[in-house]
Amino acid sequence: MNTLYKTINIAGKPINGNILLAPLAGYTDAAFRSLCIEYGAALGFTEMISAEAVYRGSIKTLELIRRGDNERDFGIQMFTSSIEAAVSCAQVIEKEAPFIIDINCGCSVPKILKSGAGAALLQKPRFIGELVKALVNTVSIPVSVKLRLGWDIHSISYLEAAEAAVRNGASMVSLHPRTRSQGFTGKADWTHLAELKKHISVPVIGSGDLFTPEDAEKMLRETHIDGVMFARGAIGNPFIFSRTKSLLNGDDPVSGNPSAATRLSAALSQLKMMCAYKPENVACREMRKHIAHYVKGLFGASEIRHRINSIETIREYEAMMNGFLARHLDQ
Repeated sequence: MNTLYKTINIAGKPINGNILLAPLAGYTDAAFRSLCIEYGAALGFTEMISAEAVYRGSIKTLELIRRGDNERDFGIQMFTSSIEAAVSCAQVIEKEAPFIIDINCGCSVPKILKSGAGAALLQKPRFIGELVKALVNTVSIPVSVKLRLGWDIHSISYLEAAEAAVRNGASMVSLHPRTRSQGFTGKADWTHLAELKKHISVPVIGSGDLFTPEDAEKMLRETHIDGVMFARGAIGNPFIFSRTKSLLNGDDPVSGNPSAATRLSAALSQLKMMCAYKPENVACREMRKHIAHYVKGLFGASEIRHRINSIETIREYEAMMNGFLARHLDQ
């Protein structure tokens, strides 16, 4: 059967699937990536790290590139505006043996832009090529770039940036087809993904407005790109990977949203994985933002969002979840 689910080859190395987890600041730690892998993600990216911070020896930053227990492959994304810092960071990253190193050329957060990194690089396509070349000449790991369309509607530069990256050795290009000025407003223009696929020879991964398995299927069919990358659509929803994999393989799709019990069980699994490498009280506090997404749309979700603000132990989480399910068995 000819399905949309397939292996992607990156510089001769296979990723066993074409459904990826995007780098998400504050969310894609080792625990969340591990859970997404468990549910079918082929590869997950760390939240972006500062090359300059690694260059300066920041231990806190290095903690962000911890590999999950079940991650055979994972990607590490950096942001930088300095070739020197990027090279130094890549040398450190290589010791963690990631599958791929990604350069962020799309973040629109003002603090990142002010440093000349992220989407600011879209104004300097040639420099993106120089960054890629420096990393390719430094490490033996494949290098990729993640782009937006351009700085704004008047400066669409993604094709020039992608071509410069590939010409200098990039093995994969990911594109979120919005401009820097759009942020996450408006609609992602997927036609640019099809255009990018026509212009470069390496695998193209698409993101932007992917919130359901059907969205992923539609993007692949319409653009003929190689793979999709879930970002906001995966937060509190690792199930989207298994559901998308089934749909792309032509299997019977799983209808409806996961039950409350399924969602809370997954959330608890994620919390326990977090506690394996963080103090319990810290993990419980960090889990609050994830829980808010897991329970979105559930009857009585506001009760959970309120209660988690005072929870600091796994036992308290379990008691709260069990009590919630006992009161909402119909969910």
